[in-house]
Amino acid sequence: MRREEEFDDFYALAYPRLVRQLYAMTGDLSEAQDVVQEAFIKAWDRWERFSGAASQEAWIRTTAWRLAVSRFRRVRRGLQLLQRHHEDRHVEGPSPEHVALMDALKTLPAKQRSVIVLYHLCDLSVEQISAEMGWPTGSVRTWLVRGRTSLAHYLSPCRTKR
Repeated sequence: MRREEEFDDFYALAYPRLVRQLYAMTGDLSEAQDVVQEAFIKAWDRWERFSGAASQEAWIRTTAWRLAVSRFRRVRRGLQLLQRHHEDRHVEGPSPEHVALMDALKTLPAKQRSVIVLYHLCDLSVEQISAEMGWPTGSVRTWLVRGRTSLAHYLSPCRTKR
């Protein structure tokens, strides 16, 4: 039997059972599916050594459990940091001008939009944008001019009164 067929057969047989087991262990079905999938990917990378082992499912289950515990620890640590550094503040919703600007930016081609944002919102120079994005400075300047022209048209008073 070919390597792929052997793995596919093992996967088809073991996956549902392993997901049920990890679901029972984690209490989260989507997490169980994710970690079992990831464990199978790791097993595929080792399939030559792994395929003859007597405890293939045990290896997948153990690997999936370790992945779940690792994810849980990362999430728990993130929540601890959030609680430690979080302060409740009222945040105003976006102003009509902000909404109009975001709508206008969405109309621009991706490169023009990137250049406009990097130049005007991130305060990068044309040379810095060129270096960061790997684009020629002449192109960055051209996209900056074209983007500004498009934005000016889109945000003109005549257009916004509609």
